[in-house]
Amino acid sequence: MRKWILLISLVTISLLCLFSHLLFIETPVSDISVPKFNNADIAWMLVSSAMVLIMTPGLGFFYGGMVQKKNVISTILQSFIAMGFITVVWVVVGFGLSFGPSIGGIIGNPSPYLLFHNVGTKTAWSLAPTIPFALFAVFQMKFAIITPALISGAFAERIRFWGYILFIILFSIFIYSPLAHMVWHPDGILFKYGVLDFAGGTVVHMTAGWAALAGALFLKERKEKVHEPSRISYVILGTSLLWFGWFGFNAGSAMGAGSLAVQAFVNTTVASAAAAIAWGFIEKIKGKKISAMGVCIGAVVGLVAITPAAGYVTTAHAMLIGIIAVAISSIMVELRAKTNIDDTLDVFPCHGVGGLTGMVLTGVFANPEINSAVIEPGLIFGETSLFIKHLVALLGVSAFAFFGSYFLLYITNLITPLRVTEEYEMEGLDKSQHGESL
Repeated sequence: MRKWILLISLVTISLLCLFSHLLFIETPVSDISVPKFNNADIAWMLVSSAMVLIMTPGLGFFYGGMVQKKNVISTILQSFIAMGFITVVWVVVGFGLSFGPSIGGIIGNPSPYLLFHNVGTKTAWSLAPTIPFALFAVFQMKFAIITPALISGAFAERIRFWGYILFIILFSIFIYSPLAHMVWHPDGILFKYGVLDFAGGTVVHMTAGWAALAGALFLKERKEKVHEPSRISYVILGTSLLWFGWFGFNAGSAMGAGSLAVQAFVNTTVASAAAAIAWGFIEKIKGKKISAMGVCIGAVVGLVAITPAAGYVTTAHAMLIGIIAVAISSIMVELRAKTNIDDTLDVFPCHGVGGLTGMVLTGVFANPEINSAVIEPGLIFGETSLFIKHLVALLGVSAFAFFGSYFLLYITNLITPLRVTEEYEMEGLDKSQHGESL
């Protein structure tokens, strides 16, 4: 049955692509409507898009090095495969749901942009007027790709591959796209409310963190609950790729090669560096040795936390955000370890809590002198409005991401089992799901 479903899906998509010129009437673009593109901005955004994409296989190595040797290939592939499935979903319907004409500020109307219809190189997005619309869409695609991949670390070593694929497709359509619309579309309810999320702390990391917690709770504990990292060198490699790609993630969100991109670039560097050192110091204070794993985790937590604030805060405040986030995440990792919640790679304590911390601290440190988009200064400047708005949005987004993801996990499990059998889990997912091994 599954083979027929896959075949029909592949044929349907192929036919839609083949006859797309008959399905849609192309809208001619007059000379007057052609925007004035900036070649430097286009070049930077092309590079940024590629940098963000490299983060997803980087995440695969980051996660893959932390799991047992028998699950390395499966774990890396769970990140890598998102580049295939989510790209297709984004082109077919995801972009329209995220950035199409607003329906009540909650979701976009996908019909104008089905199969990237009207997403071309001669028009521009209103908030990115100096680059082609198609480039904006592809840049945003990379965010949509890495978000569900982030979730995979929470239920690593026990999820069926096909169940995972179905879940990330549903997550992308019903969780990610609405939140991207609400936060980043000019008519989105959170955008209009005044919530600031420069590069995805709320849309990407906080959302993925809550979905990860839902996944860990839904799939329950592993039968073999051990923590035996297969290759610390993979973790270091993955962190390096993530850190490199994150410059495109944050600085690229300036949508151009200007001073704002420079500020976001600097803030990203400083926050991650401070966070990496802080995690190592915390390990030493606890009487442990400074570990490569700890320093890498700290660096990633710093990158997560600075993401929503990267283009809104000063460099000194960026450094402080990294340190605060690491302090809170390290506490959450210890607290999680004392529970029965089997979040395999601590996705919620690191990505989820890091995103939460970054969102709250954006409401504390947002500075109008850094970015004119900051209409209401942060709490540290004596204003409370932005901070309160971020707390309200935090509660709403958290509830939507957690309960929505749990519901999708439930629906997915009804369609195809999410959990591997105990026999397959003990054998390892590399062999049982893919017939491969290191």
